[in-house]
Amino acid sequence: MARTRKPVVEVRRSQRRRRTVSAYRDGERVVVLIPDRFSRAEETEWVERMLARLAAREERVQRTDDELLARARRLTSRYLPDYADQVQPASVRWVTNQNGRWGSCTPDDGTIRISHRIQEMPDWVIDYVLLHELSHLVVPSHNADFWELVNRFGKAERARGYLEGISAATGLVLADD
Repeated sequence: MARTRKPVVEVRRSQRRRRTVSAYRDGERVVVLIPDRFSRAEETEWVERMLARLAAREERVQRTDDELLARARRLTSRYLPDYADQVQPASVRWVTNQNGRWGSCTPDDGTIRISHRIQEMPDWVIDYVLLHELSHLVVPSHNADFWELVNRFGKAERARGYLEGISAATGLVLADD
């Protein structure tokens, strides 16, 4: 069983800071910002609390292939229940070799690949990209029937706008097919 090492913690006290406490990771170190008036006991309590919050946030962000497959199943049952027999991907996984698209689907063998570039994006954006690819298992092309399936997702247009904004801001030319 692997033991998790406690990170090096740097506590920074501020006279201007009155009530708020915050923390962030700086490489291997965690910086905790606290009001100067805190006692040592309050400092210890808040350092532990902020380490727990950081760990919980980082755990939420780590997304695995298994979680992605479970997410695909949930999306299928919610948005494509009438196609549940067709929408059974052979695999759904994160990949690092997609530089020109957010995701891809090969309907012939039922494989779906999602770009690692979206792993830390909001859940609703990941859901949109994944539903887009799942819809290709029903309709391989981008015709009206395909978009009818994708647009069952209430935030589809918002997610497309988000991805277009990311593409524009980063200079990447990425497609969502």
